[in-house]
Amino acid sequence: MSKIRAAIKAVEGYLPDYILTNEELSTMVDTSDEWIMTRIGIKERHILKGEGKGSSDMGAVVVRRIVENNALSPDDIELIICCTVTPDMLFPATANIIADKCGIKNGFGFDINAGCSGFVYGLTTAAKYIESGFVKRVIVVGAEKMSAITDYQDRATCPIFGDAAAAVLLEATDEEYGYMDGVLHSDGEGRKHLHQVAGGSCYPPTHQTIDARQHYIYQEGQAVFKWAVVKMAEATEEIMKRNNLSADDIAFLLPHQANLRIIDATGKRLGLDNEKVLINIEKYGNTTSATIPLLIWENQHKFHKGDNLILTSFGAGFTWGAILLKWAL
Repeated sequence: MSKIRAAIKAVEGYLPDYILTNEELSTMVDTSDEWIMTRIGIKERHILKGEGKGSSDMGAVVVRRIVENNALSPDDIELIICCTVTPDMLFPATANIIADKCGIKNGFGFDINAGCSGFVYGLTTAAKYIESGFVKRVIVVGAEKMSAITDYQDRATCPIFGDAAAAVLLEATDEEYGYMDGVLHSDGEGRKHLHQVAGGSCYPPTHQTIDARQHYIYQEGQAVFKWAVVKMAEATEEIMKRNNLSADDIAFLLPHQANLRIIDATGKRLGLDNEKVLINIEKYGNTTSATIPLLIWENQHKFHKGDNLILTSFGAGFTWGAILLKWAL
């Protein structure tokens, strides 16, 4: 009997209309287009505007598109996994809010918070549910309203992040396509370098935490950079070695879009030609769990059935990992 695999059958993306350019940022904080492009490689980022709008609003758009564009009923979706560090609320799960907004009542859902590695963790989790036979059809969403936790008085972090959502539909298949292998890692020691101090159970919101601006992203850029370059490359090398793949066997690398220098350093360490390393950070910034599915959505026309794709990410936690996909469409 052939093994059940999880294959991507559809992908959708969503970007809010409002575009925050480097020029506009330079009127808000002491920065410039040259400074941002040199250090991060980001030209603009999309921002979700509107009172009461959250990650679920963007996530619901892409989930509805997947259902409608693939002749599905909401009842066909058995599981929604929402990968996010910016949930609408601490509870309930944003996945369940998305399900409600899309009329999905026949399945279950939950959130995954693995920092910028959320989509890699979520896709692996969904694949294992399908491989086990527990479900046959899953939507994995990366939805992030990073502007909600970005301090626009902090010139080191505010140029980095943007808002977006993207999702993939995974279905069971007995063909040799889809999710082939994955490696996931974490090291909690890294939490001190990238976190949000207040808002959780240790430091609930108070006037003091708000006045101290502790509800925003705190990042030590140099430490995160060093870890990210090493760990993204190591995870990719691990998955290539495990599957007897060389750089020539890889059609495309889809790295998390955190910083252009991190992406370039990772590609060079792996010996991949520049055209094999997909990049869109200049237009969207770091949308955390949405970066990799946005890359899939934007570049799917380049993929051919059977192409070996490697997804790799690094995020708060620290978390990191890599996935080998054999493109199924």
